[in-house]
Amino acid sequence: MFQPLLEAGLRQTMYRLVRPMLSNAVPLALQRRLIQQAYRSSPPPRDTRFSRDDLGNVPVLRARGKDEPVGTLVYLHGGGYIIGSAATHKGIAGHLAKLSGCEVIIPDYRLAPEHPYPAAADDAESVYLALISQGKAAENIAVAGDSAGGGLSLALAMRLRAHGHPLPSSITCFSPWTDLTEQHLYSPECEPVLHASWTQNAARMYAGDTPLTNPLISPVFGDLTDLPPLLIQVGSQEILLNDATRLAEIAKRDGVATTLEIYNNLWHVFQVHGGQMDRATNALKVAAEHIRHHLAG
Repeated sequence: MFQPLLEAGLRQTMYRLVRPMLSNAVPLALQRRLIQQAYRSSPPPRDTRFSRDDLGNVPVLRARGKDEPVGTLVYLHGGGYIIGSAATHKGIAGHLAKLSGCEVIIPDYRLAPEHPYPAAADDAESVYLALISQGKAAENIAVAGDSAGGGLSLALAMRLRAHGHPLPSSITCFSPWTDLTEQHLYSPECEPVLHASWTQNAARMYAGDTPLTNPLISPVFGDLTDLPPLLIQVGSQEILLNDATRLAEIAKRDGVATTLEIYNNLWHVFQVHGGQMDRATNALKVAAEHIRHHLAG
């Protein structure tokens, strides 16, 4: 009985507190401050250790569990490319570090509109290549991300492929934002988190003068051939549901080993409630198993 009540309470919290923040009527600087405070409700496990570092001239946050890491996970945070940071995603990163056994690297990539495309993708690639240059084997590096970070994870893999660099062992996407044209948004009966007008404005700020159909901005318009195994998790109560299902279809079309999980009656990036909400924790366990399974060991 407790978990259904908790889910209902969290849904109302997202709808009444978080969704109003993500509005074009709220100045962007204030959105950034408010979302920083909102993520305080998503704490990491107590035994997670965090440290600041710099990789490829990009500031990063490192998250480790209590055991020696078995691999490295580059986690790209969400926020429409305009808000969010490594600090806001300490909770989800900490849980992934504990469950996967990996050290999690969260880049503080540059945000739009101050730094439009390709700044975020440049920073993600710089971090990944810095790990390679330090002797990390690509087969022991995984990539994951939520929302915009999910789309950025795919863009990173496509850039690495185009530049002839070794690809990560796997990709995990939570509620990925993969079509910034918003031509095929889903219309759920309940959307507790996102406004289509907000994501549309964020897309314009991020893309700048680059067409929204550029595959490195909207991966559903790209060729995903030879990308590593892909896990996609999405809630049924979000406007980005079609972004996830279309991504799965395109990935399978291009021969990518793909798993799509749709969580009924859950919302955008519900995994941030890991450690509190059972279905969020279980989803993170599935993601951690996907990550561990594809590491070289």
